[in-house]
Amino acid sequence: MSECEFCRIGAREAPAESVYEDAENVAFFPLRPAAIGHTLVIPKSHYTDLFDLPGPPLASLMQAVSTVGTGLRAALRPDGMNVISSAGAAASQTILHVHVHLVPRWHDDRFGSIWPSSGPTVGEEVADRLRRELRRSEP
Repeated sequence: MSECEFCRIGAREAPAESVYEDAENVAFFPLRPAAIGHTLVIPKSHYTDLFDLPGPPLASLMQAVSTVGTGLRAALRPDGMNVISSAGAAASQTILHVHVHLVPRWHDDRFGSIWPSSGPTVGEEVADRLRRELRRSEP
């Protein structure tokens, strides 16, 4: 996947301001951060999004996210943090390599809310559809 910029970063073939690395993951600052300390955490292997990751790599990525997030909290003392991973163009995913954004937040930042002020009501029909689908995927 040499055409994937994040694969190249994971393989150390492209420059990045790396702040953490383990055997399977790397964390670095994005080129256009949304806030001070905004960090991306990626697996070194190519997967399109979180739903593409099998169990062990997913667990490893989430452990790296927790480690880096804990470090960000200790280093910057933010009031909160957004942990975001988008899947698909409709969810604003622009790089098709799974990545998790850690975005430190402060009460007086200008980032704004990430949620709309109101949304649709989720009814019983949607809940039933989801329950049926989840039962189908049980081992």
